[in-house]
Formats: sequence, structure tokens, C-alpha cells
Amino acid sequence: MYTLMPAREDELDVCIAIIREGRSFQQEQGFVQWTEEYPNPALIAEDIRTGSGYLFKIDGEAAGYMYLSFDGDPSYLAPECAWSADVPYAVVHRIALSRRFAGKGLSTAVFNAVGELCAQRGVPCIRIDTDRKNARMQHVLAKNGFSPRGYVLFDGDKKLTYEKML
Repeated sequence: MYTLMPAREDELDVCIAIIREGRSFQQEQGFVQWTEEYPNPALIAEDIRTGSGYLFKIDGEAAGYMYLSFDGDPSYLAPECAWSADVPYAVVHRIALSRRFAGKGLSTAVFNAVGELCAQRGVPCIRIDTDRKNARMQHVLAKNGFSPRGYVLFDGDKKLTYEKML
């Protein structure tokens, strides 16, 4: 059974371990989107403290971590983001999946769970961004029904923006 729930403070180490796996996987793919400075343990702890750090679990075992907020993202107001509609949206950042569950279609299950949470809250849209070099994530987003919508600048680098209307 899949669940997507806010992470608890006592799950911080698990969240950090999943983020580290994601960072390592990126490096193995030949690019660096996440550094040792971002996302760092203090940021993940803040995500959890504010209720925006989520764990995706399979039968109670942590399989993925993400930042998930329904408060928008100020950087998404950039004119380079050509959103399809001015509607409430969920924003996903810092998403990483544990390698223990590789090859099990987790990305689809995760985005379905995010969509279900959005539906419960009456939010019709999910927005996310990723590095231009992160071809794997771009493929995952396309496979899960996200459309490219432009870009935002983060630390002086363009991040591609995507949107999925539910």
C-alpha cells in the first residue's frame, strides 16, 4: 500500500538519507543539480517543521522524500513561466526516491499520490522544476503528464518548469 504523508521529526534521518541517495544518483548520471549545500539537513528539517516535508511510503517503509507545498512559489511568478492557467497549485521540490525500490514504477505512484492529495484539497494543478541537465527527471515528468512551461532562475541557473493540470 502506498501512502504520502507529512514526515515526522523523528524521520529526519530517513529523509536526509533519501536525499543523499538522490544526490549520488544525479552524480552517477553525469550532472550536479544538488550539492552538499543544497538540499542540506537544516533545510530538510525546516521542510518537516513547516509541514512541507513529505515521505512516500510503501507498506510503511520510506521509499521517497519531497517538499510539497500548497502555498505557491514566488519564483514561479517569473514572466518566463508560461503557466496554462492562473489557478491554485501544489509545488513539488526536492523529490528523491530510494534506490531500494528502483524499477517499480514509483514515479507514477508518487505523482498519483500527489494528485490525490491535490484533489482532496481542491487544488487543480501541480508545478515542478528541474535542472536542464536532468534528462531523467524531464522524461519522468513527460511520462506522468507534465507539460513544459518555461523556466525560472535559481542561483543564476535556468531550471525548466513543468505543470500538470488535474
